[in-house]
Amino acid sequence: MKKTVKKALSVAAISAMAIGAFAGTSFNGNSAEAGSTYNPKGKAKNVIFMIPDGYSASYATNYRWFKGEESAMDSILVGMHRTYSANSKVTDSAAAGTAMATGVKTNNGMISTSPDGEELKTILETVEEKGKATGLVATSTITHATPAVFASHVPTRADEAGIAPQLIENGVDVILGGGKRYFPDALLTEAKQDGYNVVSDKSALASSVGKSDKLIGLFASDALAPELDRDETNEPSLAEMTQSALDVLKKDKDGFFLMVEGSQIDWAGHDNDAAWAMKDSEAFEKAVEKALAFAKKDKNTLVVIAGDHDTGGMSVGNANVEVLRNITATGDFMASKLDANRSNVKNVVKQYTGLDVTDAEAAKIQSAKDAGIAINQLVSERARVGWATTDHTGVDIPVYAFGPGADLFRGLLENTDFPELMAEAMKLKYGKQK
Repeated sequence: MKKTVKKALSVAAISAMAIGAFAGTSFNGNSAEAGSTYNPKGKAKNVIFMIPDGYSASYATNYRWFKGEESAMDSILVGMHRTYSANSKVTDSAAAGTAMATGVKTNNGMISTSPDGEELKTILETVEEKGKATGLVATSTITHATPAVFASHVPTRADEAGIAPQLIENGVDVILGGGKRYFPDALLTEAKQDGYNVVSDKSALASSVGKSDKLIGLFASDALAPELDRDETNEPSLAEMTQSALDVLKKDKDGFFLMVEGSQIDWAGHDNDAAWAMKDSEAFEKAVEKALAFAKKDKNTLVVIAGDHDTGGMSVGNANVEVLRNITATGDFMASKLDANRSNVKNVVKQYTGLDVTDAEAAKIQSAKDAGIAINQLVSERARVGWATTDHTGVDIPVYAFGPGADLFRGLLENTDFPELMAEAMKLKYGKQK
């Protein structure tokens, strides 16, 4: 597997995106091209909540240029949401996810617990109490902040070993992602005894449907590979995991709740890696297409899509993002291929990006503290993509929705509105306290 390293908008842009999106959208939350006949005010039997971590309006705009046409999400844009946490204008994924899963603002770093340490009921737990099946899918460790908030309660997101058993104890029916290191053999043995089918690679996942109503897929010791590096692994894509999850969950006659996270869009933003960001946005869109295809056929499924926050403060320049299509590796991977003196910078960058590096650019990479980020900065300059930071920012985030209940998500929301609105779409009573 290629080595990867994880490091901990303008109004005009979002306005332009909104105008473009609403131009192709009817006022019932349904794409004018979708051909679905669902009742926009009807009851949602199923909910698919999709979270492209770190994804903002600028990512959406650059991705549209990268793809060369509108994305599958553009025609179902319905609003935006605010992301601040209980103790900061700029949230982290734990606090943002907690708000989106429980309806309560908490402090950065906390997993579905209030600032004073009280456990908070999640939308997933509420759905389970009503007899519906549930699932979590991510390209990070499945114990990472965003998936963790839906089915665990710990004071700090760092306690992934403490999160893992809670996912099983809390009855999540489908668990797909990375993080095998946090699931000891004894825990997986107990899971098998409880009826889980446990798989560990792409081929086993493909043949898993029909073997059990419960599925655990742990495809890497840590996080899965970035989409740019997937060809060197036997790991499934986000779209493949999403389809497998749907194939299992749809068998529950009472319905289901599924959360799907495109985890590594955020990590690309932390690294200012524009190619990684676009390629994982593409992988996320393919998963969205699986969800929308299911919802259009089913007509009783609500699909809600919203990033938890922005990462990196990406900007949109005089579009040249087409150069990103030719890049075949992350900046981290390219940095791992440099020799001790970084004297082969030009050859490495040329091999994986197709770009010719000047002497001045090579010298800058050779002297950089972090060669991977220096390579990413070079690529971003060529693609005319700017970055404000390697951390999160506090801008509002686009919200997309399709299916029965889509109308509920229109306008400017708080991130705490999501679980209550999803419960309302399912005609369920939602309570925030455990």
